[in-house]
Amino acid sequence: MKIVKTFFTAFSLLLLLSCAKDKKGSIDDSEIRERYFNLEKIGWKSKVYNQKVDKIDFTATEVPIQYYLLKDKGNENLIFVDSLYEQNKRERVIEFTFQQENEKDILDSENTGISYEDGVKYMSFSIEKDFMVVVNQKDTIPCSAALFERSYKITPYQKVMLFFSNIDPNAKIQLIYKDNLFKKGTLKFQFKDPFTEIAL
Repeated sequence: MKIVKTFFTAFSLLLLLSCAKDKKGSIDDSEIRERYFNLEKIGWKSKVYNQKVDKIDFTATEVPIQYYLLKDKGNENLIFVDSLYEQNKRERVIEFTFQQENEKDILDSENTGISYEDGVKYMSFSIEKDFMVVVNQKDTIPCSAALFERSYKITPYQKVMLFFSNIDPNAKIQLIYKDNLFKKGTLKFQFKDPFTEIAL
């Protein structure tokens, strides 16, 4: 009889633990899934602003943090992705591209006035100083980092990823680019509606 009681107790405990695990494993992520679906529906990279100055196209694209999190972590565990977003929601990422009208290499000395190698060095190590963000027409936030994506003359454009920190996710921003490489002056890109209105 003691053996039956012990077996019954162990079986009951095992059953309770497995039920608790099922309950925990089946957390409803439908609300998060819907928000990410809405972001995807309007277009992850739908905020594109372009300016053309002397045959050079300057294009700024604001991309929501969720895009990069899903690209890196996948959509298997949206609760985890959502928690990462909550930790990083005050960050902004902007893709910025430079392209010459006739698709010649933009870093050619004809465009920059410096050697190709010095142009690459500038894009790699100094370009972040040329960018800042104005928030709500008051606060100016410098670029915290820039990543130059080398294309090795395969693409007709050059791209840098710009990172800005400590910005309210609901704030409207304006990107300011003081062009010291191509000497085209100061360019302003007004991003109107933040993605986060329908996000987390």
